[in-house]
Amino acid sequence: AGWAEQRVIREIMIFLHANGVGTSRAVRIYKTYGNDAVQLISEDPYRLARDIRGIGFRTADAVAMKLGIEKTAMIRARAGISYALTESLDDGHCGLPRDELMPLAVKLLDIPEALIINALKLELEAGAVIADFIENRSCVFLAGLYHAEQSIVSRLKTLINGPPPWSEIAADKAIPWVEGKTGLALAESQKNAARAALASKVMVITGGPGVGKTTLVNVILRILAAKRVNLLLCAPTGRAAKRMTDTTGREAKTIHRVLEVDPRNGSFKRNEENALDCELLVVDETSMVDVLLMNSLLKAVPNDAAVIFVGDVDQLPPVGPGQALADIIASKAVPVVHLTEVFRQAAESQIIQSAHRINAGKLPDLLKPECQTDFYFVPADTPEVAVPRLLEIVKDRIPRRFGVDPVRDIQILCPMNRGGVGARSLNIELQKALNPRTEPRIEKFGTTYAVGDKVMQVENDYDKEVYNGDVGFVEAINLETREIVIDFDGRSVSFLFGELDQIALAYATTIHKSQGSEYPVVVIPVLTQHYAMLQRNLLYTGVTRGKRLVIMLGQKKAVAMAVKNTSGRRRWSKLRDWLAAI
Repeated sequence: AGWAEQRVIREIMIFLHANGVGTSRAVRIYKTYGNDAVQLISEDPYRLARDIRGIGFRTADAVAMKLGIEKTAMIRARAGISYALTESLDDGHCGLPRDELMPLAVKLLDIPEALIINALKLELEAGAVIADFIENRSCVFLAGLYHAEQSIVSRLKTLINGPPPWSEIAADKAIPWVEGKTGLALAESQKNAARAALASKVMVITGGPGVGKTTLVNVILRILAAKRVNLLLCAPTGRAAKRMTDTTGREAKTIHRVLEVDPRNGSFKRNEENALDCELLVVDETSMVDVLLMNSLLKAVPNDAAVIFVGDVDQLPPVGPGQALADIIASKAVPVVHLTEVFRQAAESQIIQSAHRINAGKLPDLLKPECQTDFYFVPADTPEVAVPRLLEIVKDRIPRRFGVDPVRDIQILCPMNRGGVGARSLNIELQKALNPRTEPRIEKFGTTYAVGDKVMQVENDYDKEVYNGDVGFVEAINLETREIVIDFDGRSVSFLFGELDQIALAYATTIHKSQGSEYPVVVIPVLTQHYAMLQRNLLYTGVTRGKRLVIMLGQKKAVAMAVKNTSGRRRWSKLRDWLAAI
């Protein structure tokens, strides 16, 4: 860069620093806006929240206040509407009823409702938000989400039509052929499902653990591969894709990789103009896919290709907005196979039995088992009792009895982040107990890291190719270059200290973050302190993460509360109604 450009960059940096924006975010802003950064931000600081990853309304608002923009300014009120709707995205909504949006915006912005009514009118006219009805309630949607749901419907409409892209398959010959080849004996329900899949253009396969979803998918893939059908397998997270690769013996990729994400802006190179090269797309763990990703994926599927969605619809809905899989199933717009029969070797597992009991609204067996099993309940009535008991179990009892590594093999899964038995405070305790190393260590963003610490990536970083939910271990800390090296599944990735807000300790994590992963050993604290989060699908998702051993620690009362509670608040979205009308 020339001297003049250097000067501009310096001025922009000084301007941003003066207005409370740190260096790594300032670099991001300069990369986005270039030399016009100061002018653009001065005119409308709220564009930062719209355009820059990692900057939300709060930061933009602080910059606006420093620039002397009035609290009651119309640009602030208008930005605040999108902010209020974006806040509700965290609860999975695509929109909100108007009578909920108004008080929320008043509270967040601390300005009179009359201003917000005006701002909403302007935002509706500009097309930034869209008004529509859900069951006779007037709702307001972020335009992007509203259009994404519309587009999912029109894509499914197109994809459902016509025959699958392979010539007709005699299932009654093909299924016995696979059984002979693999030594599997399929149940009648699986055979019927395979027949349906071989003749369907779009189809859903759903069911809980141990019901043979994987076996069924493998049978379908074997038959179609023998017919030289071009197959493409994908899943929403790196870990789910890796599991899919292991269980099918065919390469599965993340949805982001399949769609060829552009690291600079998170857009996809594969879309309606540049469709995927496949005749059958199989999506695993579909319950985790939010409406934005589902829309991007369906746009990239060629019209003549077939699609199979696989997933467990009773698990937690996606972290992002909407609940596409549940809506597709409920709408009856496409054929659905719901497997329910638990197969013999799975039936012996108490983990699987307990999961199905929870899902059916029954208490799992919490009595002391007669002999060694894979599911235990350890009573603890208060956080004061629970925390030391949990530390002792994780550090000594489980490793001694089951021969596992307390850091690599055991995952603590919490209903929530906050509170005495939440993931945050447990991480500090577990770090002390399991990795007491002192030097070198670094404290950044309120967390201390040392070599050997178990950490999790908490946002997608396409440049580094690490994604939200990936777990790694701190390999090296270099205080001179201010860098930390983290090993993610055998791949070393380097972070500057200033980027450590993308990382969190991961000895304990939330059940939400564990979706799509499996761990040898899972420990779940369940206490009434978590009452807000104690829901059936949360507990069910947590229990189904464990492969060899699941331990629930806490109060029977809390387990009973969770099993009963199916309120899992509804998500405001149009998708189900629109799909049902196809």
